Amino acid sequence: MQRRSFIATVLMGGGAVAFFRGMHASAASGEFEVTRTEQEWRAMLTDQEYEVLRQEGTEPAFSSPLHDKKDAGTYHCRGCDLPLYSSRHKYDSGTGWPSFWKSLPDAIGTKPDDTLFYTRTECHCRRCGSHLGHIFDDGPEPTGKRHCINGVSLVFKQA
Repeated sequence: MQRRSFIATVLMGGGAVAFFRGMHASAASGEFEVTRTEQEWRAMLTDQEYEVLRQEGTEPAFSSPLHDKKDAGTYHCRGCDLPLYSSRHKYDSGTGWPSFWKSLPDAIGTKPDDTLFYTRTECHCRRCGSHLGHIFDDGPEPTGKRHCINGVSLVFKQA
């Protein structure tokens, strides 16, 4: 498949994701250490960041500048600045989103997401509930996991 065809397929799939995302709740439910009103979230986030972090959206594949970042450092939650992922655990999954084979200890929470005809594992910041992405079982050793994360959910801090 040519790159252009692949990108078009992914972008069309993004429309389906947006459609099915509207069928369930936004941002992780529960009690979190960091809470804000909808107005506070909207004031601190761009429209795209709000859609992803608070409404469980998905950014377009290959759109994040963090996708190709190779510098040493830590990826923090855009919603509350909690350190989430180390650059040592980042790898190129070929999917178009920043990918990691594990998170930092006590950094993320998970819940089932059954919006696309099958159940995926959604991951969110354990401190503020902001949506990060999904975890799949097709990653590299030693965990075999692929944390497929929206770049707009992250802030990179160089070591």
